Amino acid sequence: MTQTASSSGKIPVTVLTGYLGAGKTTLLNRILTEAHGKRYAVIVNEFGEVGIDNDLVVGADEEVFEMNNGCVCCTVRGDLIRVLSGLMKRKGGFDAIIVETTGLADPGPVAQTFFVDEDVKARTYLDSVTALVDAKHILLRLGDSREAVEQIAFADQIVLNKTDLVSEDDLRHVEARIKRINPLAPIHRAQRSNVPLSAIIGKHSFDLERITELEPDFLNPAHGEPGHVHDEHCGHDHHHHHDHDHVHDEHCGHDHHGHDHAHDHGHASAIHDDGVKGISLTLDRPVDGQKITAWLNDLLARRGPDILRAKGIIDVQGENRRLVFQAVHMILEGDFQRPWLDSDKRYSRMVFIGRDLDEAELKAGFEATAA
Repeated sequence: MTQTASSSGKIPVTVLTGYLGAGKTTLLNRILTEAHGKRYAVIVNEFGEVGIDNDLVVGADEEVFEMNNGCVCCTVRGDLIRVLSGLMKRKGGFDAIIVETTGLADPGPVAQTFFVDEDVKARTYLDSVTALVDAKHILLRLGDSREAVEQIAFADQIVLNKTDLVSEDDLRHVEARIKRINPLAPIHRAQRSNVPLSAIIGKHSFDLERITELEPDFLNPAHGEPGHVHDEHCGHDHHHHHDHDHVHDEHCGHDHHGHDHAHDHGHASAIHDDGVKGISLTLDRPVDGQKITAWLNDLLARRGPDILRAKGIIDVQGENRRLVFQAVHMILEGDFQRPWLDSDKRYSRMVFIGRDLDEAELKAGFEATAA
């Protein structure tokens, strides 16, 4: 999974999520009609619902349609793995495959397909989970839809669409809200889904080799308190995050009780049942390799459904290489990578994105793995 498509012969797959009306169809129609010189395969779910332009797709009874620009559109009427195997058998191959999930789907199981099915793994690799977000309506969606929150939490990049319909102030507010839920995903602003395809396809976001920098804005050991969790700061320096004027909008639009729930001790996560957000942990002492593995395995076994994504770079005692890991729900992959360099700040850091996570418990568990 760590090589590029060209060197390994594997085809990159982008999983595209987004709420109804976020602009997925516009983006997919662009992929299927633009003269971009690439051969893409687009897999759409539940054909009638997506509304890929029917003029483009003639004869919607078949499963695969060849487009004028050489791309292919096919429908999943059952099993994704079966459709992927069918695509693999087509002559000429593809530069990339884009899998569209329905507006209400949790992208987790789709992403997991690329880690667990051996045939799929041999021929493709998961390149990215990209979420399309409608700048105008997303705050309402986050208030009433568990799926909308999960799609953002799960993505490794976000296309913030319809930015021309809201003010710069509102955009900044929306972006801060997105970063609270998912501090890891870069945000591409777009209108009418006009993001360059090269900016979102072929990013190797799920590639262990590429987890070289894991320093979201809020992960700032310079505060002199490496264990302190700056998760709702979104890169701003609201040191006093128990101030009543701070907007706790990672709580998904519910009424903000609990300003008194020891916010200044970093215990912000247990307030709302469906509070999805990113939690970052750092540790400036080396960890025990066996302890950290056991702790992560146990944590994912117990809390896997609630942990949508996790990533980390770990300083293991007695080991000159960096241990890098990522997890999708309960599926964990990790590996030792390049040696630590003299220029590296050598400390362990990890980010969990999930629902209802107990920050204090995570912090205590992580610190207990210190060597």
